[in-house]
Amino acid sequence: MIITISGKPGSGKSTVAKIISKKLKLKHYSTGDYYRGMAEKRGLSVLELAKLAEEDKSIDKELDSWQKKLGKKENDFIIDARLGFHFIPNSVKIYLDGDETTRAKRIFRDKVRKEKNLSLKESINNMKAREKSEQLRFLDYYKVDSNDQSHYDLVVDTTNMDADGIVNEIVDYVISRE
Repeated sequence: MIITISGKPGSGKSTVAKIISKKLKLKHYSTGDYYRGMAEKRGLSVLELAKLAEEDKSIDKELDSWQKKLGKKENDFIIDARLGFHFIPNSVKIYLDGDETTRAKRIFRDKVRKEKNLSLKESINNMKAREKSEQLRFLDYYKVDSNDQSHYDLVVDTTNMDADGIVNEIVDYVISRE
């Protein structure tokens, strides 16, 4: 089984995917981790890399190629990836959403991310800029709107849910499909 978890920044994709991977004994991959690694290698923030990617298609192509290869060579994994549903079409496709302030607070409090937001307002502004940059690129490169919920098998609003509640909803759904 392959599960792709997509959604907006701060919706809980990585947190939830890590928990589900342990619960269902699936390997976990994260395009966010991969992308942060790409940014770090270049000495850039994630937002700076996103802006650079608007001009340099090779950045997204590297990330996309990595996802496609995973989908073709492996089974039994979960990946949190905004375009995972597109590049790994044989997956169970999950979308996580949440209100803007809740998502920005999660990003602001997340110490793993190296996005260096100094305030909640800055977190909101950077998150919106990143979303806009990604949406423009995805539409331009692939003619795909990753926020179009019709692409997904299950949509979960995570605004008022904790990680365990989100995980339980997804796991129950996945098990019901088997």
